Amino acid sequence: MRYENVAIPAGFAWSSPFTKWQGSLAEVSSLDLAADVSARALAERRVDPSQLAGLVLGWTIPQPDIFYGAPTLAARLGAGTVSGPMISQACATSVACLAAAAGAVTTGAGVQLVVATDRTSNGPQLLYPAPSAAGGAPICSHWVLDSFARDPWAGTSMLAAGENVAAESSISRRDLDELAALRSSQYQKALADGRAFQRRYMVEAQIPQRRKPPRVIDADEGVRPIVADEISALPPASPDGRHTFATQTHPADGTAGAVVTTLDEARELARGAGVAQLLATGFARVAPSHMPQAPVPAANAALAAAGLTIGQVDAVTTHNPFAVNDIYFSEQTGFPLDRMNSYGCSLIFGHPQGPTGLRSIAELIEELRQRGGGIGLFTGCAAGDSGASVVLRVTE
Repeated sequence: MRYENVAIPAGFAWSSPFTKWQGSLAEVSSLDLAADVSARALAERRVDPSQLAGLVLGWTIPQPDIFYGAPTLAARLGAGTVSGPMISQACATSVACLAAAAGAVTTGAGVQLVVATDRTSNGPQLLYPAPSAAGGAPICSHWVLDSFARDPWAGTSMLAAGENVAAESSISRRDLDELAALRSSQYQKALADGRAFQRRYMVEAQIPQRRKPPRVIDADEGVRPIVADEISALPPASPDGRHTFATQTHPADGTAGAVVTTLDEARELARGAGVAQLLATGFARVAPSHMPQAPVPAANAALAAAGLTIGQVDAVTTHNPFAVNDIYFSEQTGFPLDRMNSYGCSLIFGHPQGPTGLRSIAELIEELRQRGGGIGLFTGCAAGDSGASVVLRVTE
């Protein structure tokens, strides 16, 4: 899908820190987290909630009161007269939300707030009635773990998809280890000078505590440095596999957001800081149990819609739950591995699902702003062997 007059004001895409599974946000509703971080982000950017004409809420893991999610979140932010769609598309949720917001802006719907939020920790266990079963016992499903473990269409796990692509593309265990070590070293760049790069887009979270000041979370939690020589001794995550627990992402908790509007309105909100013009989005699906391949056709679709080629792209960020993703992408497109994910990626900082892509898009915008502008591409895979991509142009 191509867009002609849609943009994010420079600096108006943000993310909370991502915290590890069963970490500091494990008992915080993702809706509460979204309300806290989004309110602070809007205030820091001097956006009056009365300026918002719509809200797009992305989530993939049910939380208490999610039935009322979008209108309730809008009201808590001080925009009680607006609402909008709620979108759940696994790891493609962030791109799907941006596409929905861009569509609304294109039709003249006004300034849109996009919020994506998820808590993989303590996902719900659901009981589906089965009166005809033996003893009337219900069917039990763990929303998070069962989804990770098996794609009902492909009949295999996400890890199996990663192994399939690695084996078919002759990508070795050593290749995977080296890629993870590279991405870890790039993430360390984001921590330099007191986390100067991350502070460009990261918004702290504050957790209320009884009879104590709120607990402040202002940095990622649970990220471990990866050194190729050290992880080479790890056993594979599956029998005879090539990926280890160091070369696949870890589940996390977090939220992210962005303001989406017309070019003129974006320039006004940015107050001279520039804009990130959304040029196109693209979606794709590949063969069953080949999920890591999907970012390539998704990226190609978005680039084609934007009228661009990969050779015109200045920076790439990806959602890469497995190290094989980026290697396959580079082999298929020719884009150098060391020019992707310059400040880390979800392989390193974790994966809360819904907001993961939006954080990487915020990083993409900030990387291009540091360069003085340019063309950026975000692409990533998602459940169901699918992929989603965004192409944007940052101008100062």
